[in-house]
Amino acid sequence: MNRIQMVCRGMLVFFLFYYSYIFQYIPVLLFHLTKSMLSNNLRMAVLLSTFSDLFILLLLLLIYWKDLVKEFKTFIKPILENINTGFICWGIGLFIMFASNGILVSIFHSEGANNEVLVREMVAAYPLMMGLNVCLLAPFIEEIVFRKTLKDIFHHRSFYVMASFLAFGLAHVASMATSLVDWLYIIPYGALGGVFAYADHKTDTIFTSILFHMIHNTLVFCLLLIL
Repeated sequence: MNRIQMVCRGMLVFFLFYYSYIFQYIPVLLFHLTKSMLSNNLRMAVLLSTFSDLFILLLLLLIYWKDLVKEFKTFIKPILENINTGFICWGIGLFIMFASNGILVSIFHSEGANNEVLVREMVAAYPLMMGLNVCLLAPFIEEIVFRKTLKDIFHHRSFYVMASFLAFGLAHVASMATSLVDWLYIIPYGALGGVFAYADHKTDTIFTSILFHMIHNTLVFCLLLIL
């Protein structure tokens, strides 16, 4: 596949990701769900979100199947070395996240990014379904979109890491940002995206970042259940 084809494929993947909510209309139409059934229904929102995530995951697997099989083999061969690299990168990302979050909280007295508040409510209400979303589906989908896709477009490591930093940060903040402080949360989110991109580039396999993204989200999910 040449560079132009990779860029076109990447544009398609980002389009599918950002408009994945469209797939929620499939069960709505199939089961004739009415507005009254959907309005202010948190359970239905979680179910529809899970369906769209499963659908987009299936599409991504179809698009990247050959690449993913190849990269999984690359991950397995020196697995301990890949895990060690991923762990170090994740640790650096955690440090930057905690430090930047601490600064935002201490200076601006922020309660956290707006999307985190919504996630807490959904986890508290439907932990099992949200566990599937947060711990498994989201990490796999986001790593393919924000790492695999961008790596195919930006071959230079520095450009790739920076693009991943910005895209990953914006994806977690832009839709719910209502103030300058909200936009500053691009830094902690982007930091994790940047270090995962570095780990992916260093090990030459997306499964390094997928593994530690899943570990990270699982730990966050467990904390949300406890706190």
